[in-house]
Amino acid sequence: MPLAAPDSYELDHSDDHLMHRNSFDDNESNASGIDELDPLRNDRPYTDDTSQPLRSVYDSEKNGSFTKQPLRWLEEQRQQSRLRRWLIPSRFCCCLLLLFVVTLILLLSAGGLWVYKVAVPDDGESEPWYPSPRGGTVDAWKDAYEKAANLVGQMTLVEKVNITTGIGWSMGMCVGNTGPVDRLGFPSLCLQDGPLGLRFADNATAWPAGITVGATWNKKLMYERGKGHGFEAKKKGIHVILGPSMGPLGRLPAGGRNWEGFGTDPVLQGIAAAETIKGIQDAGVIATAKHYVANEQEHFRQAWEWGIPNAISSNIDDRALHEIYVWPFADSVRAGVGSVMCSYNQLNNSYACQNSKLMSGILKDELGFQGFVQSDWLAQRSGVASALAGLDMTMPGDGLKWADGDSLWGAELTKAVLNTSVPMERMNDMATRVVAAWYQLGQDDKKVWPPESEGGGPNFSSWTDEEVGELHPGSPDSDETGVVNKFVPVRNTEEGGDHDALARQIAAEGIVLVKNTDDILPLSRDGKGGMKRDGDDKVNIGIFGEDAFPNPNGINSCKDRACNEGTLTMGWGSGAVELPYLVSPAEALHDGFNKSMIEVTDFPSNDYAEAAKTASKQDTCIVFVNSDAGEGFVSWDGIRGDRNDLYPQKNGDKLVQKVAESCENTIVVVHTVGPIILEEWIEMPSVKGVLIAHLPGQESGNALADVIFGDVNPSGRLPYTIAKNEKDYGPDSGILYYPNGVVPQQNFTEGLYVDYRYFDKYNITPRYEFGYGLSYVGFKLNSLVVNTKGVGGPLPRERPAGIEPPQMDNTLPSPESAIWPSGMRKLSKYIYPYISSTSDFTKGDYPYPAGYDTPHEPSQAGGGEGGNPDLYQTAALIQAQLTNGGGKPADCVVQAYISYPENVTDIDGEPVDMPVKVLRAFEKIHVYDPKRVSVKLELTRRDLSYWDVKQQNWIIPKGEFRVHLGFSSRDLPLTDTFSPLESLNFGGGSL
Repeated sequence: MPLAAPDSYELDHSDDHLMHRNSFDDNESNASGIDELDPLRNDRPYTDDTSQPLRSVYDSEKNGSFTKQPLRWLEEQRQQSRLRRWLIPSRFCCCLLLLFVVTLILLLSAGGLWVYKVAVPDDGESEPWYPSPRGGTVDAWKDAYEKAANLVGQMTLVEKVNITTGIGWSMGMCVGNTGPVDRLGFPSLCLQDGPLGLRFADNATAWPAGITVGATWNKKLMYERGKGHGFEAKKKGIHVILGPSMGPLGRLPAGGRNWEGFGTDPVLQGIAAAETIKGIQDAGVIATAKHYVANEQEHFRQAWEWGIPNAISSNIDDRALHEIYVWPFADSVRAGVGSVMCSYNQLNNSYACQNSKLMSGILKDELGFQGFVQSDWLAQRSGVASALAGLDMTMPGDGLKWADGDSLWGAELTKAVLNTSVPMERMNDMATRVVAAWYQLGQDDKKVWPPESEGGGPNFSSWTDEEVGELHPGSPDSDETGVVNKFVPVRNTEEGGDHDALARQIAAEGIVLVKNTDDILPLSRDGKGGMKRDGDDKVNIGIFGEDAFPNPNGINSCKDRACNEGTLTMGWGSGAVELPYLVSPAEALHDGFNKSMIEVTDFPSNDYAEAAKTASKQDTCIVFVNSDAGEGFVSWDGIRGDRNDLYPQKNGDKLVQKVAESCENTIVVVHTVGPIILEEWIEMPSVKGVLIAHLPGQESGNALADVIFGDVNPSGRLPYTIAKNEKDYGPDSGILYYPNGVVPQQNFTEGLYVDYRYFDKYNITPRYEFGYGLSYVGFKLNSLVVNTKGVGGPLPRERPAGIEPPQMDNTLPSPESAIWPSGMRKLSKYIYPYISSTSDFTKGDYPYPAGYDTPHEPSQAGGGEGGNPDLYQTAALIQAQLTNGGGKPADCVVQAYISYPENVTDIDGEPVDMPVKVLRAFEKIHVYDPKRVSVKLELTRRDLSYWDVKQQNWIIPKGEFRVHLGFSSRDLPLTDTFSPLESLNFGGGSL
């Protein structure tokens, strides 16, 4: 049986299935897709995917239509085998499971038509790409690779395996820990969540969530937040931050983890991710771009987590994959990111963490990624297949089940190298990539990163809040204890700066004002301009809703923040953190009002019937509602990860309605993880102000008060579209809540048309469009000019050769070098790289994936970090004038969209479908009152190109482009035309 063959996938817990994964058996396959989990399919050679082009799933050449190819009928025996797996006890809802099994049986007995509709090909549909490219091909990483090659060259095989395999869940202080190489001074790397702060760490900042950062549209704040985050991680002894997140992109508005990313547009996501990465890594910590790629919903994201044996397959055409989902990862790689995390789901029916096209072909070759690819926690589903396909590190080290200590790598990887099923060259590259990232970020500096023997290493524990605790709490026979929490404060230091103030600024700029009838906002602190009731001495203001107040059980009382109790500061799951403190909206508003002139009444409940009575006595009412979601391993009130709908939760709509019916001046504040439907009350005349405050973190109330009282001009803009109806996002924009097959299939039939692109294509009027937001002052744009720079032809220049990676000794070591050290104690469930005996494996001539011995032709779209360097040359310069209409200094977000030429055709003369317009650049500009300032935005070759699936390259189409400049995707007062393939073309500008 192959190393870590997924054929053993929990069908049988005997040693026969789980222990002998070190060598290939000619009668077993280790294929991806359906065969990975099917022990009955053993008639094909080892592969991880097929040579079928991606267009077999989605045909972008036929007007973007989705075409299902005839799929093989599955043998009755295979279906019966899978049905037996459904009967394994799980945490999944028993009723749902029974319903699906019964339905499956009935449909199968009805003739098998359903199987034809939802079954998947026997192999994955991604093109195979072998062998995995070696790192060390770009100048920016040259020194790091030379040092890494020297260090790795001194390592034994087991030491190389040790730094690429996690030691097991909760075996170290961090959520992920690699094994060290003490004799050479290479530490156990600490990997820690997450995108908005340091999970499980004390005295650290709970930053505003990614969706809030995206709503700021402020590149400087994106960078500063990343730098502050990285500084805190370094001071806590964390080597690798598991963030930022740009996947999910937000294709599905109800997706549970959308809030961890920055918005539903690849350019906004890519710029925000790149700035965050630069900030984190400028602080000396390795950033992780995740989740690569297409993990767009929580339901069925991971095998067995939802009671089914397979993870969902995201089926995406080649063009949409490049232009939408991979785009922000290209920006991340160009920013020099040290790590990329592959996702749980399958992509085109091949698991993301063993999809060679995805990891080796696109990420490492085409995008020129120089760091290491790590798995999401238990996203690795095979041993040899994942190694050959390009995976460099497995996390947390455990194999197919949580905390079982039965790794797919560890000792099994040692055996696989010794028996030659994993080439020594691949092993060397895996280890060198990890070490090179460590050198690249300067983590070899012992003054900054002292070894654990000198007080370095992580100074906190993810598993206990006590000062003294177990050193390996995941092992049942561990008895070692020590000081695990040193309670090092990292938020506000002389070296790192005032992170509380920075968090407050980000939260304030992430608030989007979407309605302001009669200029009800900003409010006066002393009630001037407010309507007093007859006979009242004070203005009466009511604060309504649970969301205005802290969780009465404690701000961190819900594990991983997995509840919607009190004011919403973040979503839930591994991307959440402990709040060091919380300033609630009610607290900040109370502090802001002049109590001698204003009477504030609190109504900390969503009891809308009683709220109406209190509202009738108020002059102004501020109502708080929210919508929460998170990661799928936990749930709250029937919401397991993904939201069940897009409406406010906990009777929020009724609360607003009843208050607004009784209070003629109503302001609504919405804390939300993403798009939310407001139609139940948005047009009520008494609802005069609406603020989308997103997920603000610890400074929630202060940031909100800053905007409500006018200390900060609202400058946030929506990083997604708010629709009038959930269906307006498209027929395939809903969560797949019920499995539609033994391998759930999610077809991305919309292709490029996500969010505002879909609304534009079908001329659907949103409630509030992408990029929308109001201000307390007015702005005007004029004098648009577009200057082209001369880009040459439609294709980028020829791929540069790059530099040669350092040479390594690929000689196979002796098996005796990998034997257990004499007298060494073995902890249960701790993952080691050693083998027990030289008879543990059999050396042989093992079959490799088709094409492995013939190197794949390098992509002409590659040649540098982020792709061919020519893609990032400036192709056009946009210039305009922005004027502040007066009142106060304020920030304004200027957005540039382009429309491609009409009637674009490909190399064969066939039409190429183009979106109506796409965001390509933006800038947040501070304008003093009154003043006019210059606006300058650059467009690169990539910005003007589309991905040609036939030429497998980025192409600038011939013809006339149009630039749209303005304040949102549907407020674009300035337009101009230009032709980038015609040099020295100057646009004249128009209103």
